[in-house]
Amino acid sequence: MDFENKLIPGVLIKRYKRFFVDVKLGNKIITAHCPNPGSMFKLLDKGNSVWVTESSNPKRKLKYTLQIIEIDGNKFCVNTHITNKIINEALNKKLIKKLADFDSIKPEQKFGSNTRFDFLLNSKNKKAFLEVKSVTLSRIKDHAEFPDSVTSRGKKHLENLMLANKQGYESYIVFLVQIENCKSFGVASDIDPEYFRVFKNALKKNVKMLCYDCKFSNKGIEINSEINIILNDKPHS
Repeated sequence: MDFENKLIPGVLIKRYKRFFVDVKLGNKIITAHCPNPGSMFKLLDKGNSVWVTESSNPKRKLKYTLQIIEIDGNKFCVNTHITNKIINEALNKKLIKKLADFDSIKPEQKFGSNTRFDFLLNSKNKKAFLEVKSVTLSRIKDHAEFPDSVTSRGKKHLENLMLANKQGYESYIVFLVQIENCKSFGVASDIDPEYFRVFKNALKKNVKMLCYDCKFSNKGIEINSEINIILNDKPHS
């Protein structure tokens, strides 16, 4: 998935009001949209290297968008709005092997009265719901985690994927690690113990969990390789 425009390097000054960041670009300071409402653990230190893009839409109030933050030589894509675009591209290119049999891909599909999954997948003999989660938390070298804060919405998605499974759908979650050089993934059980409990239950109820990392370039981001999911109910530090 290519960015709208070229990446522009800068230096982070601060985030505030959740969706605003001040960034130094050369000799000027600009305010950019921060497309990530999460805690962004470790990522928001003043002086961190960042990359933004400039929008071509003249009607946007904030013409810059924060895309990438670099920590200890590793890049983190913090734009959660592009996660589904990366996965949609990967599905169409058959890059996710366990989902390559599906030939129909429909984004943003309703299930029940109050749930919307990211994708409905169909083939001649089966149908599946797919939920996608953006992963930007890493507290241990080479290891990614989700969630970075308590997520009642994420818990509801797990519960409804189990329900969909009972109704004849296959159910999948893809955790997309938007971090360079992560070799493994796990649930941050100390951050959200309830999500971890439901996650383990969903595994038993045949909700299929997949995790992929990303490949970064100057033009954009694309899915890379499947990485291991490690279950651990002890807090990480």
